[in-house]
Amino acid sequence: MATARTLALLSVAGLLLVASFFPLLADAQPASPPADGQCGSPEAADGACHNVPKALRLKLIAIPTILVSSVIGVCLPLFSRAVPALRPDRNLFVVVKAFASGVILATGYMHVLPDSFNNLSSPCLPKKPWADFPFTTFVAMLAAVFTLMVDSLMLTYYNRTRRSSRGGGADTAAVADHESPDHGHGHGAAVAKPDDVEASEMQLSRNRVVVQVLEMGIVVHSVVIGLGMGASQNVCTIRPLVAAMCFHQMFEGMGLGGCILQAEYGAKMKSVLVFFFSTTTPFGIALGLALTRVYKDNSPTALIVVGLLNAASAGLLHYMALVELLAADFMGPKLQGSVRLQLLCFLAVLLGAGGMSVMAKWA
Repeated sequence: MATARTLALLSVAGLLLVASFFPLLADAQPASPPADGQCGSPEAADGACHNVPKALRLKLIAIPTILVSSVIGVCLPLFSRAVPALRPDRNLFVVVKAFASGVILATGYMHVLPDSFNNLSSPCLPKKPWADFPFTTFVAMLAAVFTLMVDSLMLTYYNRTRRSSRGGGADTAAVADHESPDHGHGHGAAVAKPDDVEASEMQLSRNRVVVQVLEMGIVVHSVVIGLGMGASQNVCTIRPLVAAMCFHQMFEGMGLGGCILQAEYGAKMKSVLVFFFSTTTPFGIALGLALTRVYKDNSPTALIVVGLLNAASAGLLHYMALVELLAADFMGPKLQGSVRLQLLCFLAVLLGAGGMSVMAKWA
């Protein structure tokens, strides 16, 4: 299927794009401390918390723990069809999806964006140009606009591909519209209207675009945060970060899993999406372990590359959470038809965003 091949290529390309920056990080040299002495070595800053053997044990525990948490989170919605109350057409599914969307929104605003600000405003970077221009918000804005462009172009591509594969959608719709009234109240009542079929196909295409773009943003963010954890030797930072990342991956996976379920992919493509989401953070940790001796958190190259990647990921997550997930659901017919359901979903969004905001204290 063309859609499946496109998604696989985009996912692989995204990972390769992120991985292509790592040789730069490996070759980066620590920055020379500025005159005021604010930019010291990580070891000096960690103090008593700098413990290489304990940090290694914690990271080796973190890899399988985060992997299992990610798999559970992203797979829970995929098995919801076995539970009638959690099917996509039920109210409970909409509420759970709103909660997960709040988690993704808070991930962008409370986790990724502040990290980018910290990286690009570090005293280890030269003041010109990094202190003279808000690169974080600028890159986040460009990423959001670029995501809109990709979203629009991919949706156009899928719709044109579907029409061409049907061999002329307009003629088929005209024939179906002509035949439907002639069947009266019998067989004709069961025939779907062409407009309804077209609308459902467009919605399915949109759901698949949402999955692909959202997966790319999460993959970039997960590799970056895993890299930072894997390269760190600060046990005081790693210990709470492991627990926070498990909850983070589980709830973020629930949001992605709900989108995958609505995209109606086959088992093979679902497995590919679950694999990429679940393994990117452990991959980042393993990569950070491999680069421990050469990767320096406060080297200029590392700060710039990670800061720009975080800014781009934040812009993408903001757009996807607000436009594709929350706005699409709250402005849709299901929530617009029930004030009670709207209020429940608002509460779910606040709970999801609030929970992830609290986790920002540790992660």
